[in-house]
Amino acid sequence: MTSLVVDALRARIERASEAWREGDALDRSDTDLAVAVLLDALERGEVRAAERGSDGRWRAVHWVKAGIMLAFEVGDLVEMGHVEGSAFRFFDRHPFSIRDFTVEDRVRIVPGGSIIRRGAHVAAGVICLPPMLINLGSFVGANTTIDSHALVGTCAQVGERVHLSAGAQLGGVLEPANAAPVIIEDDVFIGGNCGVYEGTVVRRRAVLASGVILTRATPVYDLVRETVHRADGDEPLEIPEGAVVVPGARPVSSGWGAAQGLSLQTPIIVKYRDEHTDAAIALEPRLR
Repeated sequence: MTSLVVDALRARIERASEAWREGDALDRSDTDLAVAVLLDALERGEVRAAERGSDGRWRAVHWVKAGIMLAFEVGDLVEMGHVEGSAFRFFDRHPFSIRDFTVEDRVRIVPGGSIIRRGAHVAAGVICLPPMLINLGSFVGANTTIDSHALVGTCAQVGERVHLSAGAQLGGVLEPANAAPVIIEDDVFIGGNCGVYEGTVVRRRAVLASGVILTRATPVYDLVRETVHRADGDEPLEIPEGAVVVPGARPVSSGWGAAQGLSLQTPIIVKYRDEHTDAAIALEPRLR
């Protein structure tokens, strides 16, 4: 898709989104077609819900999110099919069907109930272990593994060679609503039952140990650099490149909570990635 085609699509989406916000009548046929073109472009990776600028900062692409929101407005609730011989039936807005793959896509989708929704980009070499969900508008880079019961939320951006372990959750921009998607850069390892939400950015080669939870309100204490990483204004929480983060706690400092000896959950950076870390999280290449 050329830049001129992308610009034309953006203009169509923005016009329709403005009409929707102002309460004007939508050209439903044209908007439905624009949404379909957008979802196709997202699947091919030609447009994304967030982009990294030359300064290294990630910025949300707001017109893409607006186009996804329009799909809910123009989408009719339809039956998506059912499991033959059972009572299971599925219903959703018509733009949000399940993505269709062929073996030529070189994506391993292991049998067992995984779902990759329309408008999600999944690069060659990705492994999907059941059951897991890659939601609409998201981007998953080459040779990444999405393990069982893991979630890639709406518009989340996941880099190459990432390992998203069993039970890990990447929040989306729609559930609940957030301004910017979660960003996971290349070569990140996310342990089991982790949660990364509210537009948090995890820089390349970082490691989240099992059970780490990151949100905009989460302070992350860095024992190595003796600092605290926080979200600041419109800027998201960022986990530095190569940081190794484990679950921790800090005591409540005053009042009744202190008297009871209570603590608050606090992720802690205990080291930065080295050869010992690489050995501990190494995956068996032959399993790919």
